[in-house]
Amino acid sequence: MAKKLGFGFMRLPLLKEEDPASIDYPALETLVDAFLARGFTYFDTAPTYHAGHSEEALRRVLVERYPRGAFTLASKMPPWRLEGPEHPARLFAGQLERCGVEYFDYYLAHSINREHYAQAKEYGVFEFIAQKKREGKILRAGLSFHDTPEFLDQVLTEHPELDFVQLQINYLDWNSPAVQARRCYEIARAHAKPIFVMEPCKGGRLAKLPTEAQALLNTRAPGTPAAGWAFRFAAGLEGVEMVLSGMNTLEQVLENTAVLKAPVPLEKEEQALLEQAARLLRQSELVACTGCGYCAEGCPAGIPIPQVLELYNQALPAGAPTAGQAAAYAALPGAKAAQCVGCKKCETVCPQRLPVAARMRQTAALFGQTGA
Repeated sequence: MAKKLGFGFMRLPLLKEEDPASIDYPALETLVDAFLARGFTYFDTAPTYHAGHSEEALRRVLVERYPRGAFTLASKMPPWRLEGPEHPARLFAGQLERCGVEYFDYYLAHSINREHYAQAKEYGVFEFIAQKKREGKILRAGLSFHDTPEFLDQVLTEHPELDFVQLQINYLDWNSPAVQARRCYEIARAHAKPIFVMEPCKGGRLAKLPTEAQALLNTRAPGTPAAGWAFRFAAGLEGVEMVLSGMNTLEQVLENTAVLKAPVPLEKEEQALLEQAARLLRQSELVACTGCGYCAEGCPAGIPIPQVLELYNQALPAGAPTAGQAAAYAALPGAKAAQCVGCKKCETVCPQRLPVAARMRQTAALFGQTGA
C-alpha cells in the first residue's frame, strides 16, 4: 500500500519568484531524492503547471534519474485547452513525450466544473481516457473536481467507470458554503470512489497560521507544525487514498513525510480545536488564494493575479505595504491591479470562488494606485 503523501509539481522551487518557468533544478532534485528516500512514490503534474514546464521538470528530475518502477505518476487533461476532437490524442502524446514515459499510472480529466465538463463532453475526453486505459497507457482514470456536490453527483453518475476522484479538502473548507468540501466528500463516498485530496493546506494558508489560531493549536500540541494538523485532518478521513502537497523546500518535504509516514487520526478534542481555528481564519480579511493560476491564464489585462493577491495579503495586516512589498509589487511582470477591467472571467474559473475583481480594486487602493 502506497504511503498517502503525493508530491504535487505545482509549486516548485524557483530561481526567480516572479517567473514560474525558472525552476531551480538542483534544489528540486534534492527534494525529489528526499521524498523517495523516505518511501513515498506518488508524483502529480499537469500541462498547465509552471507555465507549461512542470511535466518536463518531472522528466528531468525523476524519470531520467530513477527506474520507472520506483515511482507512480499522475498527469491530467485540461478540457479548456482543447481545440477540436482530434486534440486529446495530440495532447496526450505530447504529455507522454514531455514526461518521458510510456504510460501514466493515474490520469485525470482536469479541474472539472460545469464549463469544463461541457468542453470535455464536446471533445470526447472521457471516451478518450477510457480508450487509453484499455490500451494500457493509463492504469487508473479519474477527475479533479471544482464545483457543487450536486454536480459531482451528476458527473459520477454519468461516469461510473472512473476509478477515483480528486477533491479539494481541508479543515477550513470542510464546512465552507463556497467549496462545500464535506458534501463533495460525502458524494464521492456514496459513489464508492477512492478520494485523492488536493489543497490540504489551502495553498499554504494552513501551513502558516495567524498568531491566535496557532496559539490555540499549541494548547494541545506545542511545537507541532501547523501543516501537520492539516495533513492529519485530510489523511484521517475514511476513503482518502492520497493527499497531495506542492512542496518547494526541503523542510516541507521532511515535515510532511514525517507526518504522513504513519498518520495519526485526529481525536475528538483535536477536531474541535481545528473547528475553532477555522472560525478564526474565516474572520480574517486575507484572500484565501491557493496560487493555482487558473485565473491568470485568461486574464485579458495580463495581470499576474496570484502574485498580486499574495502581496495584498502580506501588506494588509499593517494597512500599508512596506518598502520591500511595494518594490516587489512594482517589479511584478504584466499589468497591475489597477488595470483590471472587471470582466470577472477569472472568477468563473477560480476553484475558491473568490471575488477577484473586488480584490483587484482593493489591492490598487492599498498600493496607492488609481483604478483604471
